[in-house]
Amino acid sequence: MKKPAWLERGTPTPKVVWPLLALLILYLFNLIVMPGFFRVELIDGHLYGNLVDVLNRGTPLMIIALGMTLVIAKEGIDISVGSVLAISGSMAIYMLDGHRLWVAILAALGVGLLCGLWNGMLVAVLRIQPMVATLILLTVGRGIAQLITNGQILTTTRDSYEFIGKGFLFGIPFAVYIAAIVFLLIYLLKTKTAFGLFLESTGANRKSSEFAGVKPRVIFMTAYAICGLLAALAGIIYSSNLSSADANNAGLWYELDAILAVVIGGTSMRGGRFYLGGTVVGAIFIQSLTTTIYSLGVPPESILLVKAVVVILVCLIQSDVFRQKLTARKRKVTAS
Repeated sequence: MKKPAWLERGTPTPKVVWPLLALLILYLFNLIVMPGFFRVELIDGHLYGNLVDVLNRGTPLMIIALGMTLVIAKEGIDISVGSVLAISGSMAIYMLDGHRLWVAILAALGVGLLCGLWNGMLVAVLRIQPMVATLILLTVGRGIAQLITNGQILTTTRDSYEFIGKGFLFGIPFAVYIAAIVFLLIYLLKTKTAFGLFLESTGANRKSSEFAGVKPRVIFMTAYAICGLLAALAGIIYSSNLSSADANNAGLWYELDAILAVVIGGTSMRGGRFYLGGTVVGAIFIQSLTTTIYSLGVPPESILLVKAVVVILVCLIQSDVFRQKLTARKRKVTAS
């Protein structure tokens, strides 16, 4: 039987292989330590279980990470997505009081789009460093969300809105279908339009792209606008799942998890080529890790530390330099 091409010596390993391997190791650990982790039950036509929860709870992170992938592909970053999630969720819940569902959703998406365009303007037009530019909205965003909610936790009992985050369709959480549609649209945008090619080229070398006739400003603005829009969509799903909007805690640290999902998925922080499938696997890995840690009963004060250690190990496994040094050391020990 012929080996896959990427297993031949000297052939680069596909980026998605390592996050998949990490996810497989994590699930093997769960199979040994917590066999019940994989139990899935059908109750009233709805699927329930840890695996279903991973997909359902991980949907906002997955959607945000897909938007973050586009931004990182152009050698940028957006650390304001958690605040944008809080703003859009607050706006949606606020608008539900006295307005139709579609009005509330459009208002929330519109706010997210404006936030993305704001970040894009600071980075693409004013040439402010992405970390500093998005730090502004990271700081101010929570304040904007608090102004919308008047410093309170807003709640809703609108069934149609709650269905977005809590509902089921054919036994599967409705939010999963939303994430699948978002992935498909971003994938088509990458493969069927010139945007994906221009994004990779400007991320790899902005100057060369300008000489080739590409307009980096337009590409950068578009990437940030999409990222803001997807963060707003994640905010709608997040607030719908909780039936409330908490300006202080909604989406807290989501920006870090999103960046980790993108990096674990194989997309380089230096820009250039990006891997949407790897990002999805990375997001599922992070959510699976979070669910595993909670299932093991790890003390809350230790969760971030355990999470950080596992993510560091996964990143080391992905590093070609680290693996080469490890292999060279093994050969040296064997030879001696």
